[in-house]
Amino acid sequence: MAARRRTLVLGGVRSGKSRWAEQQLAGQARVDYLATAAELDDADWAQRIAEHRQRRPAHWRTVQTLDIAAALAAPAAALLVEDLGNWLARTIDRTGGWDGDLAGLRTAAAELASAWRECPGRVVLVSSEVGSGIHPESRAGRIFADELGRLNTELAAHADEVVLVVAGLPLWLRRPPEQHPDEQSGERL
Repeated sequence: MAARRRTLVLGGVRSGKSRWAEQQLAGQARVDYLATAAELDDADWAQRIAEHRQRRPAHWRTVQTLDIAAALAAPAAALLVEDLGNWLARTIDRTGGWDGDLAGLRTAAAELASAWRECPGRVVLVSSEVGSGIHPESRAGRIFADELGRLNTELAAHADEVVLVVAGLPLWLRRPPEQHPDEQSGERL
């Protein structure tokens, strides 16, 4: 198994974050691609999923799951989690959080964050950056944005690397200093 390294990849819709994340694991002999999206009866959604599948190397194993915490706790291979926004929306559905009772969601999020902190292997986790948009008009939109922002912040605090992808280009928010000795410690772009 690859050495421990946790990379959080943030970005907007169609920013190139998924493609960039996939490239980070391209050289790995074994990768488990943890797919969190539900397959819906929606042609556009099906096309998005098909595009993701077509890009993946044939030897990567796709695991359709919401139990990211369990996969992080005992990884059998390098992991790519695609993506946290889908996990969050489906977990809010599963725990009945859209009405405002977020206890179940927060328990699941705390379990995920704990597993992330302790993950012994190589993991790249993709999430949407929600802090750059307008304040959502609906209650559901506000719940989603607030909870994803909180979870992104928690995961970033314990990530070895944090990257914001904009227009397909990575902007490093945190890099391990041993990988980039020419940078001043504490200064990040």
